[in-house]
Amino acid sequence: MTQTSLQKPTEPDAEVSGPGRRKAIDIITGNWVFLALIVLVVVFTFAAGTTFFSFSNLAGMLNNNAGLFLLAIGAAYLIIGGQLDLSIGSVLVFSSVIGGKVLLAVSGATPDGKYDNIVLATILGFLACMVTGAAWGLLNGVLVTRLKIPSFIVTLGTLGIALGLAQVITKGRDVGPAPRVLQSEFATKEILGLTIPVWITALIVIVAGLVLSTTRFGRYTYAVGSNPEGARRTGIKVNQQIIILFTMMGALAGLAGALQFTRFTSTSISGHATDNLLAISAVIIGGASLFGGRGTIFGTAVGVMIPAVLNNGLILIEVQPFWQTVAIGTILIIAVTFDQFNRSRLLKS
Repeated sequence: MTQTSLQKPTEPDAEVSGPGRRKAIDIITGNWVFLALIVLVVVFTFAAGTTFFSFSNLAGMLNNNAGLFLLAIGAAYLIIGGQLDLSIGSVLVFSSVIGGKVLLAVSGATPDGKYDNIVLATILGFLACMVTGAAWGLLNGVLVTRLKIPSFIVTLGTLGIALGLAQVITKGRDVGPAPRVLQSEFATKEILGLTIPVWITALIVIVAGLVLSTTRFGRYTYAVGSNPEGARRTGIKVNQQIIILFTMMGALAGLAGALQFTRFTSTSISGHATDNLLAISAVIIGGASLFGGRGTIFGTAVGVMIPAVLNNGLILIEVQPFWQTVAIGTILIIAVTFDQFNRSRLLKS
């Protein structure tokens, strides 16, 4: 009997089927959240009829979650880069307070209810919001990289500081009311059926997705999240990258605060306590790894839409919306389970 005939005949099949099985697993774990979103849409369409599956209802969901989309985008970059930011809700509040005060101070309100400088005031108000948010993000990034303190601890601290300072500045009262013209001519004004904030958010989502997937900055973000020391040895300025990511997160939180101020014509000091958890949950549900190095903006967008669809659908079919938190918690656990499964499979391969 020759040596060749002694070889196990199943080995070539195993070599073929092994990658095939891995590919099948990747497809399932990489797209289950999108499939879950489709299932939810189908279920609520049948349960609520045309009321749910209508353009106006979809547009309403997008408008209600425009700010969360912005927060989730920034959180996605940070989590892919191996960091967390728990302060984004407080940064949003503080930024909207500063931006709102700037806008009202520059608006040139007259006794007859007009505003002589409304355009300039709006521009400066938005800039103040974004610059203030970016400054908080920069502070977070510097503390994390220079003092070598975990981002979880640093941003837990700045969460309290930013919210406390906002309350000190306002004495606990919301800033406002903003000029109503901002609400009618910007926040609720529609172009092709969608409000201006939704179009702004959509543009940022597209740009963020392209930057992450096609540019050197995106590749550096993945590298830093996957292996910071390895990235440093290849010449990537890891600390600089992390600082930029935190600054981006802060600027997006500031922009979300500006959009909220124009939509509701006032700040909401006590209304953003769970923004950080909602944004992080959306990123994780969307397929990003809590350990860094993996995730997409598309997945994050899907992760934002799942709770939005759940909340909207449950209200339309007259089910207590409290079930939304139960469902989101379940989905989050499933997402983390998939993440752990993928990590253990990669370590074994």
